[in-house]
Amino acid sequence: MLTPLTRADDDRLADYVRLRETSLRRHLETEQGLFIAEGEKVIRRAVEAGYRPRSFLLAERWLAGLADVLDRWPDVPVYVVSEALAEQVTGFHVHRGALASLHREQRHTTADLLALRRLVVLEEIVDHTNVGAILRNAAGLGWDGALLAPRAADPLYRRSVKVSMGAVFSLPWARLPDWYSAPATLAGAGFLTVALSLRPDAVDLAQVAATLPPGQRVAILLGTEGAGLSDRWTDGAAIRAVIPMAAGIDSLNVAAAAAVACYALADRPPGPR
Repeated sequence: MLTPLTRADDDRLADYVRLRETSLRRHLETEQGLFIAEGEKVIRRAVEAGYRPRSFLLAERWLAGLADVLDRWPDVPVYVVSEALAEQVTGFHVHRGALASLHREQRHTTADLLALRRLVVLEEIVDHTNVGAILRNAAGLGWDGALLAPRAADPLYRRSVKVSMGAVFSLPWARLPDWYSAPATLAGAGFLTVALSLRPDAVDLAQVAATLPPGQRVAILLGTEGAGLSDRWTDGAAIRAVIPMAAGIDSLNVAAAAAVACYALADRPPGPR
């Protein structure tokens, strides 16, 4: 269903309007039950993961590269636009020239995640880039899933999806129904909760990794970009761990810290990998 469009105010482009305005998009995407995927690889991964497209917004040069995806959904409209029009509609330069609007789904519950073995748990991390990077790190380093506090950023927001390179489609994730009791809930499900913290009593992450019992279920607690974990979550964790720093630097960006912790505490089989 190739449909060339030439007007930015065409109602058929409503899903793609002002993509950089987070508050507007949060309202629109939740209300309409959609999310946006950007770039050929991310669009392909979303569709391969089973998310149903609502429409595609493509510059003409991407039609051939995505032909097999478009052929799978012959009834889904494909809006063909110039890159200048795409920028006018979305509010930024879509340098990859390819966008898709897909039906939003919540595929996992907190109970599903609590049945797994290795989790990253995001408190009030509100930056979509950090959320996407953390989920990409967790997926790439073999962790099983992610739990997010109620006010953490949306993993299906365009920026999160893009930074994760589609890992949000393959890594199970869910929102915690209750921020306050999260550490106790994780402990009650059998997880050793490891809070990344700068507290004076925090132990070296390498020491935590060296003393983990075989088969131990682990949840890494990650805090906000500025203040870190709340006292509630820090005090409620079984272990407070720190990544030793040099050169007067006190900490890493939360996504980088998550990658280090996921690697250090990964459940690896014996022998070289």
